Amino acid sequence: MPPAPRSNPPRLADCFLTWFCALHLREEVLGDLHERYALRVTQLGESKARWWYWRDVIAYVRPEFLKRQPQTYSNPRTTVMIRNYVKIAWRNLMLNKAFTAINILGLAIGLTSFMLIAVFVYNELSYDKYPAHAKNIYRVQLSVAGNGDVAVYPNVDAGVGEGIQRAFPEVKAATKYMPVSDYIQYKDNQFKEAHLAFADSNFLQLFSIPFIKGNAATALIAPNSVVISNEFARKYFGDEDPMGKALAVGTQRSAFTVTGVIDKVPENSHFHSDAFLSLSSRRITNPTWSNIGFFSYLELADKADPKKLEAKFPQLVAKYVVPEVQRDMGVSLAEARKAVGTFRFWLQPLTDIHLYSNTKYELEPNGDIKYVYIFSALALFILLLACINFTNLSTAQAAKRSREVGIRKVMGSIKNQIVFQFLTESVLLTLLAMLCAYGLLFLLLPYFNQVANKQISLSFLLDYRAVLTLFLVSFLSGILAGVYPAFFLSSFGIIKTLKGSFFGKGSQKKPLHNGLIIFQFAISTILLIATLVVYKQLQYMQTKKLGYDKDQVITLPDTRLLGDRQLAFKEQLAQNAHVVSASLSRYTPGGMMMDGTQIYPKNESSNGAEIHANIFYIDYDYLHTLGIQVVQGRNFSRDFPTDSISGILINESAVHELGWKGTNPIGKSIVRSGNHEYKVIGVVKDFNYVSVKQKVAPLMLMMGRNAGGIVLKIKTTDVSGFLDDLKRQWDSFNPNGPLEYHFLDEQFATFYASEQRTQQLFSAFALLAVIIASLGLFALSAFVIEQRTKEIGIRKVMGASVPGIVQLLVKDFVQLVLIAVVIASPIAWYAMHYWLQDFAYRIDVEWWMFALSGLMALSIALLTVSYQSIKAALMNPVKSLRSE
Repeated sequence: MPPAPRSNPPRLADCFLTWFCALHLREEVLGDLHERYALRVTQLGESKARWWYWRDVIAYVRPEFLKRQPQTYSNPRTTVMIRNYVKIAWRNLMLNKAFTAINILGLAIGLTSFMLIAVFVYNELSYDKYPAHAKNIYRVQLSVAGNGDVAVYPNVDAGVGEGIQRAFPEVKAATKYMPVSDYIQYKDNQFKEAHLAFADSNFLQLFSIPFIKGNAATALIAPNSVVISNEFARKYFGDEDPMGKALAVGTQRSAFTVTGVIDKVPENSHFHSDAFLSLSSRRITNPTWSNIGFFSYLELADKADPKKLEAKFPQLVAKYVVPEVQRDMGVSLAEARKAVGTFRFWLQPLTDIHLYSNTKYELEPNGDIKYVYIFSALALFILLLACINFTNLSTAQAAKRSREVGIRKVMGSIKNQIVFQFLTESVLLTLLAMLCAYGLLFLLLPYFNQVANKQISLSFLLDYRAVLTLFLVSFLSGILAGVYPAFFLSSFGIIKTLKGSFFGKGSQKKPLHNGLIIFQFAISTILLIATLVVYKQLQYMQTKKLGYDKDQVITLPDTRLLGDRQLAFKEQLAQNAHVVSASLSRYTPGGMMMDGTQIYPKNESSNGAEIHANIFYIDYDYLHTLGIQVVQGRNFSRDFPTDSISGILINESAVHELGWKGTNPIGKSIVRSGNHEYKVIGVVKDFNYVSVKQKVAPLMLMMGRNAGGIVLKIKTTDVSGFLDDLKRQWDSFNPNGPLEYHFLDEQFATFYASEQRTQQLFSAFALLAVIIASLGLFALSAFVIEQRTKEIGIRKVMGASVPGIVQLLVKDFVQLVLIAVVIASPIAWYAMHYWLQDFAYRIDVEWWMFALSGLMALSIALLTVSYQSIKAALMNPVKSLRSE
């Protein structure tokens, strides 16, 4: 007859007693009650025994048994005990050097990655917050709907800012800024300066740019005055005092007097200039509203509502823009009103410009708030992976430390003391990792700056806020990583741990451990897929057929210095045997030069028929030089004198937007602003004259005179020799002005610098995540194999082969990684599909990208687990079974 099943006392009664009973009496009381219960079950039956058990529990509700009674144990958080905990923690870490080294390595990598990304995110979020009244400063922007899209311009016409200030009292100040590049000369020092700007007299004061010399309120009031940076002053004046000295600006050698010296514009600014020229020098007597060119900023009163102010702007459009459009386009007042129906001024907060404004007319390449979110999440995930790695490694050591816990409990340690001991070890270990992380930060920051295109100084890492942040992150990481192992280890029962039977059959199937590994490899797989997609998209953009030939094309952007000898210089260069073709134009694909206008077909009402078209001014040889294909009609020709007056070429996008698709556009007429009429003589195949991220927009190619630049198509293997010869020819025409040249393919590559940096950062952090995940998998495999040592020994005694045992051990881990890949794939697809929407021309996210990334993750997991598995399979079964 089988024995009767064992009866357990009421669980709710045990919970009640645990809640009120003093900790140091709880185990003894429970033991007595359980013995009495077992005796009563045999004597009285289970139901009466349970009733008596409740009665006995309630009887213990007496003052001497309650928790509020003072305990005989000392507080474990006293200074002496904490010192003792630290000593014991240090000894345990030193006894397990391999465990300690792997943990420190994983946590140091995680903390370093977290801090590098945190510094990057902090820098991105700090842009344009340095002005004293930054929260009240807004940039005036312009949106114009057309071509089925909305064109956004961060700059407006000269009259807009001051006109808004005059019209509305809530606007305290308005200022303008217009960047230029030109030649600067002082005595024998002459340089081409790319970072110059014309600015209103109050510009530097509004942006709180600190002065070293001069007065911010008056420095730019007078015409032909200039404020320069300290570095700019040393470049031209050396140790001389620059105040009051004159600089010759431009080809006309206009004299500008230095009236102030600033330190520099802060790095975290959306604009940077080395010299500010007084805008009053340009003598704008009749500022207009309907064009663009001036970056205009408003400072609003403290309580002003920018949305309410924006709502009043249409009345200014009606007052100023409509009459100008009517005059320029030669249309009726009603047609002019309809033409500017989508013409909208609006305000963008200064502090939003860097992360939320990405028009093609920005002063400098901006950041993107999406990347801030992406990298912030990435930092948290990598740090979390490192903490998970520590948790897995700690629990992998559980079997070795279970007897230690049992002995501690026999010697009188309570659970809180054991928990505090293990948390002390984890915090101590993370603080050691923090020291290693700090060393890695100083080592890697210069390389990180180079990849991320930042100027973060090493001194920033020594700032007390950075040190405190890293300390707090390390401390909290130690608590987070150690809390589960601490409670897990402290929960061991005394008898089971001393007998070594705590880890029983099936204990390797821990949902938490498996979940942690799945989470680690899911994150790693997502990063691998993202890296692959970013790489393929970047490769696609770099190899896509652009519609023109960018290889071995040299641009000379400043031939205007030659004056009326530009054509002669071009013809002389064309005689060079290495020059395939030469064109007189400063308008090149990827260049900053681009004009624009509103156009519409002749004999059609301008109401709703007009589109926005960009303009390139070129010569007869331009298309041949860049290999641009004419698909209809013909190129400009010297045989047709009217080409230079009224002939134009348009691209295929313009044909489509003008409504001429499916018809022959040759010979048709186009009207542009000012009521100027042009005849279409040819259509060129669409070519990407701006970034591949943007759709090809309508383009007009017109004959231009004195274009100010030259484009050369060369064919030579000795490029440096050709450049030397080019410089000699330039000097013979203009000995006083330095030669400036650019390669078109290098200029094209700058379009994708941001994506290149993203790909490099993703690759680096994906690699780190995989390393950390591999360490975590290494820990779990050690944990499982340690529990199955005797099982492996028995299997070998029973005749199991080494490959069979390895397959048995590896199978479970392969399943975990496959589950991680399945979970990661849809998340990665959604994230990368969303990221690709920023590109007008993009790749498809294909199945093989997920398969390859999954295969990589699986291969890494197999390599990690196979080492432990083969080692266990080769172990002598005598050693694993000696304790049986």
